[in-house]
Amino acid sequence: MKELLRSNDPTVIAFAKALLDGEGIVVFELDVNMSVLEGSVGILPRRIMVRDADHFMASAILRDNDIDLGQ
Repeated sequence: MKELLRSNDPTVIAFAKALLDGEGIVVFELDVNMSVLEGSVGILPRRIMVRDADHFMASAILRDNDIDLGQ
């Protein structure tokens, strides 16, 4: 698994997941339940992980849809 995206914005995470699901790329979201520890302030980013083999294609899909990967 490789990290594809890290963001504090839940709308970016949801959009990215929908795009990748539509292309048949399996997505695993990390740090979803960290809001319990931080008190729902939203300072800890969530991460989207994909398989190593899907990373290049997933990166291209997100870039084509103007999602900043921050890399």
